[in-house]
Amino acid sequence: MLNRLLLAGALAAAAFGANEPAPINDLPNPFRTVRDWAHPPNGAPWAAVTAVEVSPDSSVYVIHRCHENSCIGRTEPPILKFDSSGKLLRAWGSGMFVFPHGATVDREGNLWVTDEQMSDGKGMQVFKFSPEGKVLLTLGKAGVASAEPGLFDEPTDVAIAANGDIFVTEGHSGPRPGNDRVSKFSKDGKFIKAWGKRGDGSGEFHSPHTIAIDSRGRLFIGDRGNNRIEIYDQDGRYLDTWRQWGRPSGIFIAKDDTMYVADSESWGKDEPGWKKGIRIGSAKDGSVRYFIEDMESTTEEHSGAEGVGVDAQGNVYGAVVRRKMLEKHVRQ
Repeated sequence: MLNRLLLAGALAAAAFGANEPAPINDLPNPFRTVRDWAHPPNGAPWAAVTAVEVSPDSSVYVIHRCHENSCIGRTEPPILKFDSSGKLLRAWGSGMFVFPHGATVDREGNLWVTDEQMSDGKGMQVFKFSPEGKVLLTLGKAGVASAEPGLFDEPTDVAIAANGDIFVTEGHSGPRPGNDRVSKFSKDGKFIKAWGKRGDGSGEFHSPHTIAIDSRGRLFIGDRGNNRIEIYDQDGRYLDTWRQWGRPSGIFIAKDDTMYVADSESWGKDEPGWKKGIRIGSAKDGSVRYFIEDMESTTEEHSGAEGVGVDAQGNVYGAVVRRKMLEKHVRQ
């Protein structure tokens, strides 16, 4: 038995390499999952759900792609605002978006949403909305993909620092690579700096898909194409790399630094042995403590939740793109 265990350990080390952790799949799951918590208006089905964000007033914003997986030529509103019981409060954004992607809510309750693709003079922008749906600020140039400072090519997500500074990740694994960088702006939208390029070294990214900020102000970048989280300070100085969270599509960090990472693409060739789902642990020390396993965690052609949000009661919301659904995982 001992020899078999030693052999298994040697094989695992060979398979994942000295810097690659073995898959973390067997953890407690203190949640039960419901999939009928909220619905789009007028009986319409969910399109691809890309982001779920909880506001300081406990309202829940759900971003979806209008119809199936695109808002091109559609009239359905992609931004839906619900109360904590799942009742629809507001809906807006009709005709504004091409491919809504990442989102966040700032400390004042304003909603920020990225439009990751472009078509017919729209897209490649970041929008700031008031809680009532009024556009307060727009970053980027509509319908223009560019590496020029202050413009975007495939903006995937956005995070807002305590002082109001804005951080936008760019680059997606589409038919052509985007900028694969992080752009920083002042709170009034003035471009400050950018860093990163396509690659797998320090200071490099391959499809930086999500970004979040911890209580210390550190930036956690979900470098999905490289199966890792890259950590930086707000001036772009590299701090650390974490690989124990799977293949990150979405990251949420609570005020107490509990971290939730949505892994929607593991299994198969992208991250062998890792199951899809939401891993929960600590942004302070990197420990992973819980795992909400996806309903198709080992089915290669399907994704789990890409976006993740958490309310004050500790309930976890999953934005599922390929299966077009909203999940709520209720803390038990």
